[in-house]
Amino acid sequence: MKLCLQAGEVKQIGDYFSVSTNSVEIRILFLTDSILRIRAGFDGEFAEESYSLVMTAWEDRMDVFMKKYRTRVQPAKAELTDGEEKAILQGKLLRVEVEKNPFRICVYDRDNTLLHADIVDLAYMEDSNHRRIHTSEISEDDCFYGFGEKSGVFNKAQKFMGMSPKDAMGYDPKETDSLYKHIPFYIKLNRKHQKAVGYFYHNTYECDFDMGKEKSNYWKRHSRYRTDGGDIDLFLIAGPAVRDVVERYTDLTGKSAMLPVYALGYLGSSMYYPELEADCDDAILEFIDTTREEGIPADGFQLSSGYCAIETQEGIKRCVFTWNKKRFKEPKEFFSQMKERGICVSPNVKPGILLVHPMLEEMKEKGMFVKDSETDEPGIGTWWGGKGMFVDFTKASTREEWKELLKENVLDYGTNSVWNDNCEYDSMVDKDCRCSFEGKGGTIGQLKAVMSNIMCHVTDEAIQETFGNQRPYIVCRSGHSGIQKYAQTWAGDNLTCWDSLKYNIATILGMSLSGVANQGCDIGGFYGPAPEAELLVRWIQNGIFQPRFSIHSTNIDNTVTEPWMYSGCKEEIRQAIEFRYQMIPYLYSLMERAHETGLPIMEPMCSAFQHDSKCYDEGVDFMFGDSLLVANVVEKGAKTRKVYLPEGEIFYDFYNRTQYQGGQTVELPVELGSIPLFIRSGAIIPMAAHQLNNLMQQKVTAIRMICEAGRDGAFTLYEDDGATMEYTKGAYLKTRITMQAGEQTALSFVHEGSYETAVEDMYIDMIHREKAPYWVQVDGQEVPHFLHRRKFEEAEFGWYYSQSLKSVQIKYKNPKKDYKVVVSFEQFDMIGM
Repeated sequence: MKLCLQAGEVKQIGDYFSVSTNSVEIRILFLTDSILRIRAGFDGEFAEESYSLVMTAWEDRMDVFMKKYRTRVQPAKAELTDGEEKAILQGKLLRVEVEKNPFRICVYDRDNTLLHADIVDLAYMEDSNHRRIHTSEISEDDCFYGFGEKSGVFNKAQKFMGMSPKDAMGYDPKETDSLYKHIPFYIKLNRKHQKAVGYFYHNTYECDFDMGKEKSNYWKRHSRYRTDGGDIDLFLIAGPAVRDVVERYTDLTGKSAMLPVYALGYLGSSMYYPELEADCDDAILEFIDTTREEGIPADGFQLSSGYCAIETQEGIKRCVFTWNKKRFKEPKEFFSQMKERGICVSPNVKPGILLVHPMLEEMKEKGMFVKDSETDEPGIGTWWGGKGMFVDFTKASTREEWKELLKENVLDYGTNSVWNDNCEYDSMVDKDCRCSFEGKGGTIGQLKAVMSNIMCHVTDEAIQETFGNQRPYIVCRSGHSGIQKYAQTWAGDNLTCWDSLKYNIATILGMSLSGVANQGCDIGGFYGPAPEAELLVRWIQNGIFQPRFSIHSTNIDNTVTEPWMYSGCKEEIRQAIEFRYQMIPYLYSLMERAHETGLPIMEPMCSAFQHDSKCYDEGVDFMFGDSLLVANVVEKGAKTRKVYLPEGEIFYDFYNRTQYQGGQTVELPVELGSIPLFIRSGAIIPMAAHQLNNLMQQKVTAIRMICEAGRDGAFTLYEDDGATMEYTKGAYLKTRITMQAGEQTALSFVHEGSYETAVEDMYIDMIHREKAPYWVQVDGQEVPHFLHRRKFEEAEFGWYYSQSLKSVQIKYKNPKKDYKVVVSFEQFDMIGM
């Protein structure tokens, strides 16, 4: 074993500080004023070879591979004061104290709040099984969030979790661990001082986290990170806000990809359609035509791998980069017909190659596979349909070969979207199987976590090389830290049950705080019997707020989960999906915000309302952007829904505008069609004022903007063509909307970018319960006042005060320039006049 028990001299070497201990060298670097790197070099190499980091302050062996994403910065400054008992590293915002005997590292902020403390004796060690361990002091007031994709409750205090990506079909939503992702990052939030700090362990080996489940009387309460290999390479990210931590973590690992707008539409899917014996293409086209007949908006189809199930000597087997021409007669024509209908098809692509694959020998000759641990033959593992070999994406020549195969056999048929699936490399049992690791050599145990990221990296390059200016749309089931910069993800093959509806929300919220904004869970459940009618309705009502909205199934009772499967519930389902499409201006703007900042789209209550510790355990209710609190019904047979409204806030029922003070729990009656929503004071919510049915072919031409004028607010409405890379050249429109509340409430619209909006009509819906306006102006012009509702509705330009909603309704033509809307709530003294 190696134990760091005492420290000696601390000295500055270049940009970092070296701590000598009795066991291993530890290096500390102030990457920024808010991000510390603490690295214990158990291998003594301190190699810089990251597939994860997009921000560095050093030369890295992957700089060429990551050149499109990576930025080099100058590290922050810090002053060293070394003494006999401790060394102090003083930065602008953080102070590091290295206590020498016994040895530990503590980190404080400017307020002298202890953000992190090692545990003496246990802090940095290599155990007898050569696992590397870092142990940190925690308190009973600490909450823990993130860890990528996890089942169970939202707050992971006193939980033990593994991080070993699995193909976990039908997983228990409360208990199964691990799932599909490997994201060794979490946020610690303390209930008392209410400050957050992030822990990113920059390491790709399998690992586990004990967040206070273990207890020993000899040491303080503690958490433990334990990994199978590599260094303890901790990026400690100071807040104090949870949002600060998320933004800084995504500074390190990448912001969410800017996907086409239609990636936010309803994505139809089912394993049923591509598994038909023949004419699967016709069946899928009929499904899309049926959505139109039923009035269900739709934009995509996730094409499961049955399309590449071909006849081999062992029967029908899935062989990636082949097409079953009995099932899909003319793939190019199929893609063309789907595109005519405004549907983006995302074919399923897998990195495992069966031993009966027709291209196997050719791929072996090109050295495309992970090698056996002892010979130069490819390593063999269990795969779909038998034994198979696995593509080694850490080899440059393999990446080029894969790109060409992908282009020739998928992209050239006419799709800019790929669904990378089953890329966990879960079934490679021999973890000593060898990978290229860019020529250096490594093992699958070391590198399997990053294979999915590199696969998406290659896919992105292939799509851009094939389609040039068209925006790539990649979907991926697995993923390591940074997967968000490549792909939209989802939490795999969930179980059809009420618990999945409920606990999948916490899974999504954990991913949201792990830097992955654009993600979701299969709606209706993937594996199991058909969802009962009530469950399907409730799941869709929740799913419309998930950035990835896909109903996908492989039901074990020979059914297919579709929006119209229960005739008695079709109306509730159609209305929910229509509402999703009305929210697209808001949702697309939030996706762009995530692309720029890394902030969540579905945001946990603990992050949005960090000042209220009563929100710290909430894993069902969430904020959709800054303005909407969503409290979905997730219990079978519910007649009421209790909702805690955070302290210090004012909320309004979305539908009837009833006002509620925060700091209380309210109970609402609910029925099957209920989607409980609350508008936050200061809200600005732009929605489509007309019904959209397809985002690929339709534009938003009218905006209905809900505002709550009780306090100041702001929102940036984002528009572009939704499909190309032109936004990177300035062809976008950001409308910064700011609201100054008061006797004269002013809405300012300030534009940036060259994109010409398609919005012609504006409709402001401004909540103001106290009184009606005295007058309203748009762009300096007084707006006519209507006292009769019908006359207001018939007019193109005017305002009306709704007594039932206590809301000012204003309609006008979009000026398409910078302008103001001013609403005067001054008291009009009619008697005095």
